[in-house]
Amino acid sequence: MRNGRGRVNEKPENFKNAIYRLFKELKEYKILIIIALILAAFGSFLGILAPDKLKSLTDEISKGIMVDKKEIVKLQNKMKENMIIDENGNYIFQDFVMNGEKISSIDQIKLTNVMQNNRQDLSLLSQMPESVQKAISPTLNVSKIKSIAIFIFILIILSALFNYIEAIIMTNVSNNFAKKLRSNINNKLNKLPLKYFDKTLHGDILSRFTNDVDTIGGSMNNSLATLVSAITLLLGSLFMMFYTNYIMAITAIVSSLFGLIFMGFVLSKSQKYFVARQEELGNLNGHIEEVYSGLNIVKAYNAKDEVDKVFDKYNYNVYNANRKSQFLSGLMPPMMGFIGHFGYVCVCIVGALLTMKGSISFGVIIAFITYVRMFSNPLSQIAQAFSSLQSVAAASERVFEIYDEEEMSNEENNVYLNKNKVKGTIEFKNVSFTYDGNDEPTIHNFSAVAHSGEKIAIVGPTGAGKTTIVNLLMKFYDINDGDILIDGVSTKKLSRENIHDLFTMVLQDTWLFDGTVKDNLIFNQENISIDKIKKVCKTVGIDHFIKTLPNSYESLITDTNNISAGQKQLMTIARGIIKDSPFIILDEATSNVDTRTEELVQKAMDKLSEGKTSFIIAHRLSTIKNANLILVMKNGNIVEQGTHDELLLKNGFYAELYNSQFNEN
Repeated sequence: MRNGRGRVNEKPENFKNAIYRLFKELKEYKILIIIALILAAFGSFLGILAPDKLKSLTDEISKGIMVDKKEIVKLQNKMKENMIIDENGNYIFQDFVMNGEKISSIDQIKLTNVMQNNRQDLSLLSQMPESVQKAISPTLNVSKIKSIAIFIFILIILSALFNYIEAIIMTNVSNNFAKKLRSNINNKLNKLPLKYFDKTLHGDILSRFTNDVDTIGGSMNNSLATLVSAITLLLGSLFMMFYTNYIMAITAIVSSLFGLIFMGFVLSKSQKYFVARQEELGNLNGHIEEVYSGLNIVKAYNAKDEVDKVFDKYNYNVYNANRKSQFLSGLMPPMMGFIGHFGYVCVCIVGALLTMKGSISFGVIIAFITYVRMFSNPLSQIAQAFSSLQSVAAASERVFEIYDEEEMSNEENNVYLNKNKVKGTIEFKNVSFTYDGNDEPTIHNFSAVAHSGEKIAIVGPTGAGKTTIVNLLMKFYDINDGDILIDGVSTKKLSRENIHDLFTMVLQDTWLFDGTVKDNLIFNQENISIDKIKKVCKTVGIDHFIKTLPNSYESLITDTNNISAGQKQLMTIARGIIKDSPFIILDEATSNVDTRTEELVQKAMDKLSEGKTSFIIAHRLSTIKNANLILVMKNGNIVEQGTHDELLLKNGFYAELYNSQFNEN
């Protein structure tokens, strides 16, 4: 299937192997990633220390604004210690000093009355004697409060600084890694045989090149550091909770247990939808690329409704996969938010009971509320990080599928042919070739010899194997049996680059890129003068058209230019002539030009191909009458060979083809 619709083969998703492979590819960034993760961990660790100091700050402030019960008990004990019984058995208060204040017997009597009437309500401090108020009244330790506040501020600043540096490092790593992936995919695609592109949707390849790589870079930037930071917060807050008060720690954990169970369930169900999302997106891109590359045909056949149905199908599949994956991952934040708030309530209730019993201070409750947030938020962050990692795993698996595709066979470049010294003889010796997936060979025991300077025409019905012969000659495919020799040297010993340098190839399908006319004509060639370019264009008959463009040979060619198919074909023919290689291949090269232009191009090609070996694949047999040798192919075999006149005299298959075209004309 080439440029055709169909599903990309899905491999069983393996999250563990995909992540392992991803980290293996990240080895060159290992040091930076470790530094970033350490900074993330330290930033979280410093954040964990803040609540403990906040507890100390709260307790210190509480001491300065609330009467300490211990002071009341101390006062009562002092009063008992200094109380005496007279001869009549009456209790008599005696003066004493507490916290630098003299408490008279009269004030003690007043205090006793206040305490008894109000059941020891400490809020009535203002009703107590002045000496008592001064003795037990709380005072703020401003110096200590200030030092604790400064310490907390420093912790927060350092934590933010570490997280900021970590974010910069991970952003650079993820962007550089995405850049590396794109470069590697590009290099890999240049090493893949044509059979890979025959069976793979072009749109799906583009999707892997762009969407999947962007998913890896963007999600990895957030998920790794978030995961480490969240785990640090989770473990650190867990430790600090038990260190502070184990009863409240157990309360917080039990209240959050439901969130952990729910998170595990969602993660187990959502991964397949993340994989499906990437696969379906590739299918949708493949269909879009296919339709818009052949939009004229779609319109000509009024196939809008049909292609819209297929588009709607793929679009719905993407929508459905997105909906399910995002719905499941979207359950995490609200669920974890509910668990966090539920934890707050539980901690406040248990903390209030413990405070009433005097087991903990008010500052412990404040610290625990922060710890509960630290404990519940990481659960949500871990869930989101795992969701991102699932997207990364699905995308990286698709990218690494390209990595793992079989490359073209290794070449032993023992021989190099200089194109300026090549004599020009090519021999096919019992060549056989079968496309992957086909039961029958396309080329079977093909043998032929093209001598230096000869013009060899290859004709035959569609599917006879004409283009396949050229592809084997260019080493686009590796032959299964037999050999192809260039000047007696096997192509198996020549590099593909060397072979491609020996041939000028002009195909039926034109290809021009965004650039100037000049750049398109000298594509990948060096030291080509403008005079040579103009001479070739005049010979081909394209010079007049180029001069009508706004900037002549410096005019930009884009998709919006109104250049006819014939003009594009003439430009590609001119490009091939400029290359000036010893071998020429024309695969229906004049199919898009009119008859008069074809005659001009044919004369130019005849002149420029003098002394060069050329192969011409043509359906219009009138264009190859002057060929030195015509190979007539049928079902992958040569059924006839000879000159045009010789083959007509045989009155065989070639004569039948020629006469049928003549009769049609």
